[in-house]
Amino acid sequence: MNDLYVVTGAGPVGWSVAEQLAGQGQRVRVLTRSGSGPEHPLVERVAADVQDAAHVRAAVTGATAIFHCIHGSAYTADAWKAELPRAEETVLAAAGGAGAVVVFPESLYSYSEPDRLMTEAGPRTAQGGKRGVRTQLLRARDASPTATVSVVAGDFFGPRVRNSHGGERMVSPVLAGKKLWVMGSTEQPHSFTYVPDLATAMIHAAQAPELWNNIWHAPTGPAVTQRQLATAFTEAGGVAAPRLAAIPGWALRAMGVFSKDLRELAETLYQFDRPFVMDSAASQKALGLHPTPLPEAAAATVAWWRSQG
Repeated sequence: MNDLYVVTGAGPVGWSVAEQLAGQGQRVRVLTRSGSGPEHPLVERVAADVQDAAHVRAAVTGATAIFHCIHGSAYTADAWKAELPRAEETVLAAAGGAGAVVVFPESLYSYSEPDRLMTEAGPRTAQGGKRGVRTQLLRARDASPTATVSVVAGDFFGPRVRNSHGGERMVSPVLAGKKLWVMGSTEQPHSFTYVPDLATAMIHAAQAPELWNNIWHAPTGPAVTQRQLATAFTEAGGVAAPRLAAIPGWALRAMGVFSKDLRELAETLYQFDRPFVMDSAASQKALGLHPTPLPEAAAATVAWWRSQG
């Protein structure tokens, strides 16, 4: 196959997209500041700054699709505001010049009625903090003349997922037999997306022009409580059930008085102290995909963590 696919970022999403594309026999170019990425004969790893328009234009020449998977330098609203809109504007302009579609992984942050079942048709007009940044990014994509696809996912888990409620905050203590502290509630249903399923959906959307210029939901299994997700990891790992406790909202808000990071964490408490559920049925039908069953996804996650020592 002669197509070239460009991936910006080599975090869990970008890495998974690059691996899957290479596994399909596609040529892949991964752009990161450090030149990192999967080691594969079909993967070219390039050190480039996606804020640099000249670098990006040169790197995407001849590309069929660009998977824009970078993160902010910090998980804060200030960093997102300063970095993400400019990076997306640069990538969209370069992709337009190359005639390539841009595929974005997206979160549920912009959904402005999260107490309801979140569907592709739901309103995405949330304001303030990181939620408002995501809303602005979606609006900019919609206004761009470049073809785009945004694939929405719940909280991540899976291989290479570290900084996540279903990542090192959960898997590491579970496998180590330590007490597990979760945010909000142990018993409220919450949608968690297995990262390889997100990557598969992004690739499928990139290769189907009839799906472009739309927002789709990554195939995501039934919502589970944080206790149920932790239990899936214990069963996959063959370890004892974890001791589980929740950090209540009032405690996070109190600690936020002294810590901006905790204050921003408390702003997302609504996702964990009451139901926070997305539905991906319509997207699954359009994409022809289904989520990986939780026991299988948990087993792959545990295997990856154990491979890291």
